[in-house]
Amino acid sequence: MSNELLQAVQLLKSRKWVDLTHTFGPNSPHFFMFEDAKFETLFSHDDGFFAQQFTFPGQYGTHIDPPIHFVRDTRFLEDLDLKELVLPLIVIDKSKEAEQNNDFTLSVQDILDFEAEHGEIEAGTFIALRTDWSKRWPNKDAFNNKDAEGHNHIPGWGLEALQFLFKERKINAIGHETFDTDSAADFRKNGKLDGEYFVLEQDTYQIELLTNLDQLPPKGAVIFNIVPKPERASGFPVRSFAILP
Repeated sequence: MSNELLQAVQLLKSRKWVDLTHTFGPNSPHFFMFEDAKFETLFSHDDGFFAQQFTFPGQYGTHIDPPIHFVRDTRFLEDLDLKELVLPLIVIDKSKEAEQNNDFTLSVQDILDFEAEHGEIEAGTFIALRTDWSKRWPNKDAFNNKDAEGHNHIPGWGLEALQFLFKERKINAIGHETFDTDSAADFRKNGKLDGEYFVLEQDTYQIELLTNLDQLPPKGAVIFNIVPKPERASGFPVRSFAILP
């Protein structure tokens, strides 16, 4: 290993690292159409070793969605390049707005307001939407946030905002603290997840159910999205973390 590479590792380890991943289990919040995960003990230490079996959908806990999750004939999880999974990180903080209005939907104007304060969003970046929704974890009722009629009220991205980021700012990927890309209000209005389809149609990935975004600066951090490599997978739990500048 070269001195430069060793120095780079030492530099990274001298910085603050923030875990962006929820610990998940059978009782964790998840997309309503999925069953609860199952964790079973196959062998205990009395047998000589401890081994478990895990049963859960690919989209469970903090997870990665590759393009194939929504778009036919596109890349599976295994097709993502390693360097795609490590990107400069930008965090747009809309936690106050989401607290005041649980149906908050990010707009293009919200992005322009962010840029007015922090400078133009650079190409090739990972944009995370901070809503502090992750603070509701692991309470399923709080996370689903249903009204008396059974409708969810959950913040998210607006389609026009996503189009602006990918088409005008040439970003690489996105992430958020909620189950879905789209706000629940947009999903009710459109009857489908237009924002999520659009993102994955860009031949990229997204990370869902992120946490600890409140510990990150608006710019300057780097996100790492470390994930297993199951064959022809539509998604999988991920270990996402950030290194601060």
